[in-house]
Amino acid sequence: MAEQTASGYIQHHLQNLTFGQLPNGDWGFAHTAQEAKEMGFWAFHVDTLGWSVFLGLIFILLFRSAAKRATSGQPGGLQNFVEVLIEFVDGSVKDTFHGRNALIAPLALTIFVWIFLMNLMDLVPVDFLPMLAATITGNDHLFFRVVPTTDPNATLGMALSVFALIVFYSIKVKGIGGFLGELTLHPFGSKNIVVQILLIPVNFLLEFVTLIAKPISLALRLFGNMYAGELIFILIAVMFGSGMFLLSTLGVALNWAWAVFHILIITLQAFIFMMLTIVYLSMAHEDNH
Repeated sequence: MAEQTASGYIQHHLQNLTFGQLPNGDWGFAHTAQEAKEMGFWAFHVDTLGWSVFLGLIFILLFRSAAKRATSGQPGGLQNFVEVLIEFVDGSVKDTFHGRNALIAPLALTIFVWIFLMNLMDLVPVDFLPMLAATITGNDHLFFRVVPTTDPNATLGMALSVFALIVFYSIKVKGIGGFLGELTLHPFGSKNIVVQILLIPVNFLLEFVTLIAKPISLALRLFGNMYAGELIFILIAVMFGSGMFLLSTLGVALNWAWAVFHILIITLQAFIFMMLTIVYLSMAHEDNH
């Protein structure tokens, strides 16, 4: 097999394992990036879905284990860690969310831990799990990405779920009239009914853009930061695999340095997504009428 070029190596690592309808009408896995592109909207990124579910289960089992072993006596390390994390999230919710909703704190905890675990996969050496998957399947050309948050489908999926909650609680708290009033009577208002009616299209355009920007900003911020981090790891891996001792040594040093710095990015992005979700849901619970 011919040696893979640096460009081919990078493109291979940035391509998801995609399942969908092939050009011949059958359903199966894409063997090239072009095939994956031609599958269109109803293609599934199996690696993203698989790792998202797997890491979600780890979160559930970890916290379930901590809850079952919880004691009022001398707590273990896991219980201490979980309690500190819960207190941190609960404090963030109390400081930011001004309504009354028992869902917000568990939702914030789930978002923070789940996104953190998905981001954390970026610290696994870029070739380790893809090569392991290729060895198991016997397919050296297998596409396999292990960081779900570097896939815009995953980040948009989470952001749209938050957006659905924003709309739901906006209507529940303010009523359908209050929700539509926010979209059509703000930010420009007037005591003159005729002027107010004439301003409705302008108000709606401005408020709709503001509303739809919330999930888009949530998704793109997380995706952009994690995608850039993954790309840097891949570029370092290209340097490391060059075979030159000096460059390889530099590659190892750069990899460790970036990994240490990236831990901050991983945590910060999970925290930002959680905090913005709390803020947006707090705004949805505000009834100004």
